[in-house]
Amino acid sequence: MQDATRTSGGLLRQTWWRARDYASVLGWQAAGITSRTDPDSLRSPANPVGPPVVLVPGVYESWHFLLPLATLLHDHGVRVHVLPDLGSNRRPVLRGASVLGRYLAAHDLCDVVVVAHSKGGLIGKLAMLREDPSGRIASMIAVNTPFAGSSYARWFVTPAVRAFIPSDATIVALDAERTVNHRITSVYSWWDPHIPAGSALDGATEVVLDTPGHFRPLADPRLHELLLRRTVGA
Repeated sequence: MQDATRTSGGLLRQTWWRARDYASVLGWQAAGITSRTDPDSLRSPANPVGPPVVLVPGVYESWHFLLPLATLLHDHGVRVHVLPDLGSNRRPVLRGASVLGRYLAAHDLCDVVVVAHSKGGLIGKLAMLREDPSGRIASMIAVNTPFAGSSYARWFVTPAVRAFIPSDATIVALDAERTVNHRITSVYSWWDPHIPAGSALDGATEVVLDTPGHFRPLADPRLHELLLRRTVGA
C-alpha cells in the first residue's frame, strides 16, 4: 500500500510539473507572437559588453521563443543575434547547422557564445564540428538538449520529432564526435519529460537545475546567472 501511495504521489507531482511546463510554453509562445521586438535592436545594446551571443531555439520554436533570454542578455549589454531563417526549426539538424554557420560568416562574428535550447544544442554542436572552419564559435551553453536522443521520439510520426530517435544517424554521429564537447556546457533539469535519459554529455561541463521540466528551466535563476557570468562576468 505504501509503495502504491508513493507511486501515486509521484505521478501526481509529474502531472503537475508537466502542466506547468506546457503552460509556460503557451505563455512564451503568446508573448513571442505579440512582441514587436526587432532582431536588429537586439544586436545593438546601448553599451555593448562581452562576446556576441547567438540564440538557437528548439524544434517547433521560432526565435521569439527565446525572447526572454534575449531581453535578459540585451539589457545587460550583450549583443544578441537570432536566426529568423530557422523558422519554427522543423527541418533537419544539418540544415539548421548550415543556417547558423552562414549567419556567423555573413555577420563576421567571432568569439561567439551559442545559447541553445533542446534541438538547438544539436544544431550548435554540428555547426561547431562542420560549419565553423574559422572557429567563430568559442563555446555553447545548451539547455535540455537530447544529445543521445530521446526514446519517446519513437512514439511520433512527424519527421521533426522522430529525428530524435537514439538510433537516428545524425544523433549517433554527433554522439560519437567528442572533439568539441569540452567547449559545451550542458544545462539540464533533473527531470525532463521529453528526454528521459537526460542531457549528459561526455567531456562537457554539466549543470543540473532544480526546476523540473523541459521548458521551465529556461526561466531558472541559476541558468540566468550562468549566462550573465559567461557573457558579462556578472
